[in-house]
Amino acid sequence: MTHPPEPWKLRGDLHLSVWFLRERDWEVPEGTSVVRLGPWCVVGTAWVDYRPGSVLTYRELMSTLLVRKGLRLYPTITHIWVDSPRSRDGGRALWGIPKELAEFTVDGPEWTATSIARARVRPGARLPGRWPVAFRVAQTLAGKLKLSRVRSTSGLRFARVDWDAGAPLPFLTAHSPALSLTLTDFDMTFGEARTH
Repeated sequence: MTHPPEPWKLRGDLHLSVWFLRERDWEVPEGTSVVRLGPWCVVGTAWVDYRPGSVLTYRELMSTLLVRKGLRLYPTITHIWVDSPRSRDGGRALWGIPKELAEFTVDGPEWTATSIARARVRPGARLPGRWPVAFRVAQTLAGKLKLSRVRSTSGLRFARVDWDAGAPLPFLTAHSPALSLTLTDFDMTFGEARTH
């Protein structure tokens, strides 16, 4: 095994943008359907820096789509790049997350995933306290729906994230996010211990 077993304990910072985009030909896990708000779909994009103290240290760019199964809502990861082969292999094998490799550079507020996207992150007002969140990610693993548990606590602040997306993320072109937030110094557990 080239990757750590689940669950993965992760720490770092995450810059999240939420978008309302028109329908396109999304590929979603079996048994789920795209959540629509009138003509709009809900897309989340994030730049993530997993720092020392994590099971693996690496950087990540991802795009997620909000889907539902019955009345339950889930993000599904449609596009994702990391700079760690072990993270790529683990994401694919454990949870069906379609990770690809990319080169990342971070220069102050400037984030770049080479040939994919660039962004400038401008932090705003900080909210007091630490904020818990728990949800499940919906993916396809071995041809079946896989729901993976995520739990996290973090600081929270508003942000402005200016995006310049390339061909791998064409649906972001000529759009701006409706809201951006930074999750600071998060402690995250992704996945669950196997019982068999």
